[in-house]
Amino acid sequence: MALTAGELPAVEIPAGVRAAERARIEAIARGSRAAVAIFAGEAGGGSGVLVSADGYALTNFHVVQPAGVAMKCGLSDGRLYDAVLVGLDPTGDVALVKLVGRDDFPFAELADSDLVEVGDFCFAAGNPFLLATDFRPSISAGIVSGTRRYQFPAGTILEYADCLQVDAAINPGNSGGGLFDAEGRVIGVNGRASFEKRGRVNVGVGYAISSNQLRQFLGCLKGGRLVDHATLGATVATADDGRVVVSDILESSDAYRRGLRYDDEVVSLAGRPVRTVNALKNILGTLPAGWRVPLVYRRAGRRREVLVRLAGLHTSGELAKIVSGGAETETPGEGEEKRPGRPGDSAPHGDGQKPAVDIPPALAGLYEPRNGFTNFHFNAVELDRVARRVATRHPFPAGDAAWVVSGSLEKGQPFRIELSDQRATIDLPTGTSSIDATGELDATPAPPGSGGLLAALVLWRRLLREGPATLGRTTYWGTVPHWSTEPPTDGQAGAGDLTAAPGTRGGAPLVDVLDTAAASVEGRFLVADDGFVLGIDLWPTPDADPCEVRFSPGEGLPTAMEVRHGDEVFGRFRIERIDVEAPAEGRQDTDAETPADGGTT
Repeated sequence: MALTAGELPAVEIPAGVRAAERARIEAIARGSRAAVAIFAGEAGGGSGVLVSADGYALTNFHVVQPAGVAMKCGLSDGRLYDAVLVGLDPTGDVALVKLVGRDDFPFAELADSDLVEVGDFCFAAGNPFLLATDFRPSISAGIVSGTRRYQFPAGTILEYADCLQVDAAINPGNSGGGLFDAEGRVIGVNGRASFEKRGRVNVGVGYAISSNQLRQFLGCLKGGRLVDHATLGATVATADDGRVVVSDILESSDAYRRGLRYDDEVVSLAGRPVRTVNALKNILGTLPAGWRVPLVYRRAGRRREVLVRLAGLHTSGELAKIVSGGAETETPGEGEEKRPGRPGDSAPHGDGQKPAVDIPPALAGLYEPRNGFTNFHFNAVELDRVARRVATRHPFPAGDAAWVVSGSLEKGQPFRIELSDQRATIDLPTGTSSIDATGELDATPAPPGSGGLLAALVLWRRLLREGPATLGRTTYWGTVPHWSTEPPTDGQAGAGDLTAAPGTRGGAPLVDVLDTAAASVEGRFLVADDGFVLGIDLWPTPDADPCEVRFSPGEGLPTAMEVRHGDEVFGRFRIERIDVEAPAEGRQDTDAETPADGGTT
């Protein structure tokens, strides 16, 4: 006997199904709240995603380029906010903007995109076709259909490396919006999509810049910088036996100085295996220029592991020309035909070109142009943040009191270092070296073989006593991975992990970097989250290996110091005490004695 609709038996929906439905609804709600609709007047617009409560949002370079410095951004709460451009990565098609008007913006957490697998659920939240006039984002859902995809620049500088491929609908206007996982966390920023040949309509192949790439560039972007991508200074090719080998290398590159040569097999870079030429491009495309990462290579069957400093793909002038519109960013025209398998079959989807807009009153004081930077105002903000942390962690009084650092070397011999405003001196078993701290610090890289240890310590003392303003031209560089140990020599075990990807799960932590040019030397300070100065890299000459000083933190001051120059360890110093001595003339107080472990004397 047939049943009518009213007579159908009740179906009990399992609790697990209801819980999964609630979790999906809540995740989409979180993503929607963090979604940003970006409007640039006649220039069009796109999407973005908030990644911090103070209003920082990630988007695409090709979305903000037509807008200029200022833009309007709408959130799902129905409110329109002013936003200012902060940092640009034109090669990676990434931009950072800051919304103003509150300090409690809803935001989404950056997930670990290395954990994303093909088949994972994902959803995009954005403003396709600029339809979200009420600022409520459109949601499209699907699965991750590919990982670690490489998209060729194809006549443009936009290089999509190591990106996620999804079948969630991504259409014009979705550019710059967040790609979220099942928990509402950002796994990528949408950028490219393949379109139907007779109209710009998504055909199920979209690409997102991975969250781990975004994380690795975020520190540089927050510093208002115009960021470049990395190059190894070498090209590779596939050998007849399938190995990836060096086909050419610049003798000026750090990789060459570290021993890499023609025909060496590249095994891994930054903790990731290199099995194809594209794999190396994928890895390099996710790394900022200037980073130092592990390189593993093999020669005649012998494995070697080194840390290499990566150079930039472009000069600062080339990047500035790209940003000003001197180089094209790929924007397919309506109805443009795309042939499958060609490098140009997927492209960013921005709208129009327009000169930079004027700064509205709400953004007054939040923009400062300077060569080499996108917005120097935010560099000053980050520099001040790090300087305050250093001052809190190292509360040394200003003044000309000399510092005396003493302890023992690795084999037990004593050492003594004296640092003052006038001179820096080191007493070692091999002899005494001294430099004039008032002059040019590149004159003598003393002590011999260190690459300039005394000059580095002179700058270290100035930073801790008086802050970065006393050093010279000092800026916030961004973040870099901090390796606690150097690569082991062949056949020896290392104490640190140099195989994990930098700045991601299991890898080296990212630390702040201050960049300074003072007294004819270049220096970079590595600063931990708590303000402890972890190390200094000092270049007396730009093209030479730097003097690398690394400090081991204690409860108070450093407990140890390791000094390297090139591939050699100059010395390992156990710091037993740092005495702050008043000058001989006008001395009123007794000498202050500070043990390295933070205890009392």
